[in-house]
Amino acid sequence: MLPGAHDALTAKIIAQCGFKAYTAGGYSATAGMLGAPDISQLSMTEMADFYARLGDASPLPLLADADTGYGGPTNVARTVRAYERAGVAALFIEDQVFPKRCGHMDGKRIVPRGEWLEKLKAALDTRIDPDLVIMARTDAVAVDGVDEAIERAQMAVETGVDLLFVEAPTSVEQMRRICSEIDGPTLANNVEAGKTPFLTAPELQDIGYAAVAYPVAATYAITKAVRTLFSALQNEGTTLGMAEQMVTFEEFNNTVGLEDIREKEKNYADFARAIAAKTK
Repeated sequence: MLPGAHDALTAKIIAQCGFKAYTAGGYSATAGMLGAPDISQLSMTEMADFYARLGDASPLPLLADADTGYGGPTNVARTVRAYERAGVAALFIEDQVFPKRCGHMDGKRIVPRGEWLEKLKAALDTRIDPDLVIMARTDAVAVDGVDEAIERAQMAVETGVDLLFVEAPTSVEQMRRICSEIDGPTLANNVEAGKTPFLTAPELQDIGYAAVAYPVAATYAITKAVRTLFSALQNEGTTLGMAEQMVTFEEFNNTVGLEDIREKEKNYADFARAIAAKTK
């Protein structure tokens, strides 16, 4: 299970909740940084910087969103280098036309098969760390149907990718076909109220999926919580009635590791004083 981080704070919380890995997509990044929809408004360098910040906040392996690779094979190569420097553990390249749309939006378009396969090969050839997972994502289900999506995924397998992601199947039958007909591990995408049946992790595992992402749950929860909070403040002139829905000052400081930072600062100060004492 890969919960989706909305920002560095939620990446830290995911680790504290005991997960083994996580994801963070352009959907949440665009919402958090721009307050805007996921329609290719962030640049590659902005996303790489976003992932570097998440990596500083959380020790967990991160599956990153590389969208369409931000151009052709040469751009994909630069993207992979930038994402590796940012410290991601995995990334995916999709076959949508740029500017892309969120996988559960209408009106998607995809590039020809060969154009996508070129990008996947460029990503595989560019990675330095052999443990960097390269995932191929196809959005062909919404454009040309599940048969085309499965055929594209099978071609991606032949390029040597590590993980397959057929986005937005619309039925359990399609999901079963994806897992049984693709010769490689597949990822499911649990988007609340999205186009794909929303199944539990055990149900997805029984179908044959190797992993499942929950990319937008935190973003949706934050949106509702903050709207409720500030609506209460607007109506009542105080946040006291929302106290049960908030952590305390001390709880927040513990969450972000203030005590550990203060302890390190104390150790540095003690060290400096000890050195100064020796030179007197």
